[in-house]
Amino acid sequence: MKRDKSTAATDEVIGHAFRRSLITAAVIAALAAAAWLVSRSLQQEEPVVEAPPAAPVSVVHDIRPPDVRFTDVTRMAGIEFRHVTGAYGEKLLPETMGSGAAFFDYDGDSDQDLLLINGDFWPERTDAATPRPTMKLYQNDGRGMFSDVTESTGLAVALCGMGVAAGDYDNDGDSDILVTAYGPNRLFRNDGGRFTDVTAAAGVAGEDEAWSTSAGFFDMDNDGDLDLFVGNYVQWSRQIDLDVNFQLTGIGRAYGPPNAYRGTWNYLYRNDGGGRFTDVSADSGIRVDNPATGAPMGKALAVVPVDVDRDGWLDLLVANDTVQNFLFHNRGNGTFEERGSEFGVAFDRDGKATGAMGADAAHFRNDPELGVAIGNFANEMTSLYVTQGAAPPLTDEAIVEGIGPASRLALTFGLFFFDYDLDGRLDLLQANGHLEGDINRVQSSQHYRQPPQLFWNCGDGCRTGFLAQPADVTGDFGTPLVGRGAAYADIDGDGDLDIVITQNGGAPLLLRNDQALGHHWLRIRLTGTRANRDAIGARVEVRAGGITQVRQLMPIRSYLSQVESVLTFGLGSADRVDSVEVHWPDGSRQSVAGAKVDTLLEITQQPDPGKG
Repeated sequence: MKRDKSTAATDEVIGHAFRRSLITAAVIAALAAAAWLVSRSLQQEEPVVEAPPAAPVSVVHDIRPPDVRFTDVTRMAGIEFRHVTGAYGEKLLPETMGSGAAFFDYDGDSDQDLLLINGDFWPERTDAATPRPTMKLYQNDGRGMFSDVTESTGLAVALCGMGVAAGDYDNDGDSDILVTAYGPNRLFRNDGGRFTDVTAAAGVAGEDEAWSTSAGFFDMDNDGDLDLFVGNYVQWSRQIDLDVNFQLTGIGRAYGPPNAYRGTWNYLYRNDGGGRFTDVSADSGIRVDNPATGAPMGKALAVVPVDVDRDGWLDLLVANDTVQNFLFHNRGNGTFEERGSEFGVAFDRDGKATGAMGADAAHFRNDPELGVAIGNFANEMTSLYVTQGAAPPLTDEAIVEGIGPASRLALTFGLFFFDYDLDGRLDLLQANGHLEGDINRVQSSQHYRQPPQLFWNCGDGCRTGFLAQPADVTGDFGTPLVGRGAAYADIDGDGDLDIVITQNGGAPLLLRNDQALGHHWLRIRLTGTRANRDAIGARVEVRAGGITQVRQLMPIRSYLSQVESVLTFGLGSADRVDSVEVHWPDGSRQSVAGAKVDTLLEITQQPDPGKG
């Protein structure tokens, strides 16, 4: 029997409320029964006393998860890469943080290529006889086979790399890249498939001793070109690290926590055209000081540009490690106001700052409510902040939605929403891994290598919105890793989304999605004309099978990483698309008719009707 729109919406609200009331009390009680596991603190040589984890809450589910398996194709696909931490025994904090990855089409052939960022040796440990490690760019042949083109494209550059952002900042038709680092950041302009270092001319290197992390191109002022946000972590140096001299009982010197280091300010660069950016960090409102000390507060590890209140201007969600998260609300005049507390994303449900790592935002319920997921440190649940309607404030519903208890023990870095089974509902992936190689010696519940987690979105068919999938039913997906960055793309042109997860000090894991459920799909590539050419920030609504799915084109997400810029809509059993509507970043709308299932739809922004 068909339900009308109002009935379906009412049922959805009732379903959400039912799930909240049914399980929240039980889960909270179970969590309260467990003692707080050993967290990062500044106490040195304290014995570890660990209580057993809370027993899982029994929830009866009345729907069966899909049979979808992932296959490790890393070596078979031609990816021969190993991340270098530079570690040699001193246990310096940058050695723990790993590096990111980006899927993007560097050569304009419509295939998703893969860039993997690398670390470096410490200067005092380098010698002329040993080649320094570099990032690696792999060209995709369209079938998921990759060739190393690092040398020929000019990217065989050594630096202590962290994150990557790709975007066509000069609107010339190809994707340029920014690589963040401990030390100066580097901007590489794409000139027809070969990259040129234009950092100095563009003015985006940052401070020589800064430690930059996640970054992203986005159009902050809707003027048609891409501006640049760069997150900075903590004030760090080798000497500061050695002076901290963090210790763990049973291990000795260990990697210290971020609350042992001072915070920093982030960078915001306005694109002025002609290849030049202006640093507007001081005047734009993104510099946040600790009200108690007057010192910089931020310790940024992830950024997600997202229009939280649907006012047409991209805001900035910044995940901070051990201090409150920021939500920079875009005022529409080139300035931002930090409103994380007011919007409900600054702290966890207990009013505490978390060890926030990766982040993403999406309409995972296929309704006006926006969800913001933030991966946190071990013994802290993943946060899932949700608007109660179309606008802030947001509340943390991780427990109600089934993510909280299952994520508590994991130390989560990369994290993103994506529809891995093409059923029309966004699922959630987490890349996990600890910082300390010997952590299991002092915390029996913790392991250095941790399996990724896949949370299947079962919609209204379950009493919780998400179900954690057992590792043994997802093929090679459950491989324990020292996980850090994570990204997705359709690498082989079959319509479903494949995954890469980077490892700290190890090889990445490239996982091919081998789902064979018969679900239909639609992929959409946007090209802006009056808006920025990449159409970053555009919102696309696809209606099929009685459901309207909403996606914002925002490849910047996860941790230090970037996903493909093509939008994938799973359609389930729907064999036709009823409508496609694009809300371009400049405020114009465009409806597209005749979209076919199981195809890639190319949409170019229409010219301004008021101009000839």
